[in-house]
Amino acid sequence: MNAVASRITGLVAWLAAVALAGCSEKPPEPGTVLDEAKQVGLTVKNFPAADEDYFRDMDGGVTLTTEEVQGRNTWIVWTAGNDRFWDQISKNSVGTLDFLKTISSHPGLKFNRDNRWNYLGLVNEPCFEKATGPDPQRFGLWLDKRRADCPPDPFENEKKYPGVKLGARGKNMPVGSFYGWPTGIVGLRLFPNPEFDEAAAKAWDAKRFYEDPDYYLSKSLVKPYRVGMSCGFCHVGPSPTNPPADPENPKWENLTSNVGAQYFWVDRIFAWEADTSSFPFQLFHSARPGALDTSLVSTDYINNPRTMNAVYGLGSRLDIAKRWGKETLAGGSLNNAQFNDYVKEGPLTEFFVKPDTVFSPRVLKDGADSVGALGALNRVFLNIGLFSEEWLLHFNALTGGKPTTPIEIAVARKNSVYWQATESQTPNLALFFLKTTDAHKLKDAPGGAAYLTATPEQLTRGKEVFAERCARCHSSKVPSPAPGVDPGGCSGSGYAKCWADYWAWTKTDTFKQQMRDIVLADDFLDGNYLSTELRVPVTLLETNACSPLASNAIGGSIWDNFSSQTYKDLPSVGSVTVYHPYTGEPRAFKMPAGGRGYTRPASLISLWSTAPFLLNNTVGDFDPSPSVEARMRSFQSSIEQMLWPEKRTKDLLLGEKIPGLMDRTTTTSYLRVPAGYLPDFLRPLMGPLDRYLPWLFGDGGIQLGPIPAGTPVSLLSNLQLVAESREPVERATHGVKVLKLLLKIKKDLKALPRNASDDDAKRVFANLVDPLMELSACPDYIVNRGHYFGTDKFAEEPGLSDDDKRALIEFVKTF
Repeated sequence: MNAVASRITGLVAWLAAVALAGCSEKPPEPGTVLDEAKQVGLTVKNFPAADEDYFRDMDGGVTLTTEEVQGRNTWIVWTAGNDRFWDQISKNSVGTLDFLKTISSHPGLKFNRDNRWNYLGLVNEPCFEKATGPDPQRFGLWLDKRRADCPPDPFENEKKYPGVKLGARGKNMPVGSFYGWPTGIVGLRLFPNPEFDEAAAKAWDAKRFYEDPDYYLSKSLVKPYRVGMSCGFCHVGPSPTNPPADPENPKWENLTSNVGAQYFWVDRIFAWEADTSSFPFQLFHSARPGALDTSLVSTDYINNPRTMNAVYGLGSRLDIAKRWGKETLAGGSLNNAQFNDYVKEGPLTEFFVKPDTVFSPRVLKDGADSVGALGALNRVFLNIGLFSEEWLLHFNALTGGKPTTPIEIAVARKNSVYWQATESQTPNLALFFLKTTDAHKLKDAPGGAAYLTATPEQLTRGKEVFAERCARCHSSKVPSPAPGVDPGGCSGSGYAKCWADYWAWTKTDTFKQQMRDIVLADDFLDGNYLSTELRVPVTLLETNACSPLASNAIGGSIWDNFSSQTYKDLPSVGSVTVYHPYTGEPRAFKMPAGGRGYTRPASLISLWSTAPFLLNNTVGDFDPSPSVEARMRSFQSSIEQMLWPEKRTKDLLLGEKIPGLMDRTTTTSYLRVPAGYLPDFLRPLMGPLDRYLPWLFGDGGIQLGPIPAGTPVSLLSNLQLVAESREPVERATHGVKVLKLLLKIKKDLKALPRNASDDDAKRVFANLVDPLMELSACPDYIVNRGHYFGTDKFAEEPGLSDDDKRALIEFVKTF
């Protein structure tokens, strides 16, 4: 988004603060604001969970109880008032993101219902047809229409689920349902905008909204609708075992709730114009399909796209939490809801022991949200905009530039009815996942048997290889170690020694023999989560360090209340090697303590259907088709690159000098703030200033650049504007360094001639690399390295033979 510009120059940081946040009003203090539902006197009783089994054909047609139906509905259609948030982010992003365009089929756009899946990777909702013209009943917008032969959407029933009567809603706009109207895209819901008053209605022009940048790139534009997002937007996808014949026109039976949006093109969705000359587009373009930086809004100054999690095997995942998921809560994390708050007996009561012990699955890649299953689910809703009135007060959205502070569960519970309603609904959401997250087996997919051709001898050898090399991280069924060795019993500050002892034990003949017996058993895959969810040091994994460097869950940051004290007490894993992006020179980078430096092993359930691999989808070829044939092509490419890392993509500039690929800008790009988003006092001055500041003004607004093609994207995006330390002296020292760098960037850019060439810009950026790396929140720019287990690149053990690798591949196909 264009606000990312503030990470690169102090001038754009100032512009973001003035033009986007507003300079006339001081924001309210955290803890003093109410959400829209609370403002009009509603209570949690006004938001009952929908009980219609509308999605009955999804998830393999499984039969659900009323509570489980409500859980699925919460996942797919409950947006918890976040339409306010996404409308605000559209403004903060200076028009880069605009979901009201994303859901449209206007002929001037690059996408519509006919190519929405292939171009955007979004799931077209069944029972809709493409808009063929402006809709006078929807203020001239080109929105999908529900087919006449389909039953009504039960969730838009305003009488049963009356919405929040606020502002223009109930006056010149309908109130609508609190679930909104369907948009024709699964996971996006449409709501009347309470700010669309009579003056906004008079100024509204749908034709100009689609066609006139001077109109739609204006911070004063008020749209008739806001678009809300449910969890299903990032998690509903085509069923691996019952894929649609035409992915642009799926049926509900072709969709499943838990696979993750692995075909989701972040660059095209979050930058609707897909302008390659825009640096924000280049930033999003570094995210592969199916990967998203979930800290994009509450920025931690790290470009960190990670795969959107598939939710498999929740039951077995909870079981291993009893062994390896022991966490101690403290402070605000004690306020997380636990299963015990809703059920008083049975197995779900075994995951919390008063006053502060929870046995928790670790959902995020870095295992940070370690406060119990319900806390992890509730945090997801906050991260997509629940109670944005409060959340956005704790950081500068998108831009950063001020210290981040924790959003407190106690405050949300007090001041947000939407939070209260969400918290009351997530237990049923957990029940739904306990029923519906079984593996999608290749043998059950159409034509899947043709890919399962291993001989019994080869399959047996694959099991043995898996037992000896993979199961120690990728099986929830492992032998019981000697007392004091199992990492579940020594989490926190003593974890490093405990992990080292466990890892050493897995190399012994005793472990390998016991593990072979377990893997060769007929029931090995039954109830196996195919992960331990242990915290594995990145120094051992050798994967990109940016994911385990994410800082939003450390003490005092935005997700402080959603990480355990056990997480916050974790020791440093030591140093990793990073590489200069232009010379390839290796450098040591010390990983900080306090929670970071670790990654939980991914579950291998349905591995055949989830390629490409690694935590950012960088290993293997992406295929946009959800067919079994396409999934297997991608699987074969990806698994071979995992086991033969020499096949992985090399860096265009440095090639063999570094162990992998750096994401670099694909063309000359710029950071822009359109004129419509500048302060009113500045716009009349643009003409005269253009004469004296040609390096700053251009293309009808403010434009900084050129940023030459081949620039590492994360070299710029990972500039840490504010020190993590809370110590005044350390913060001031860091601030001085940042200021000096920003002044240098400003000076060097000013020296560039008008219409500077790429070569001119490259000379400027060559002088900036070292200071940018010094102030980088993550100076590791190689995205597809690591996880060398079983290969010659792993120093601790000899590599597997090619035959053993092929046998292993045949076995993991059966997961």
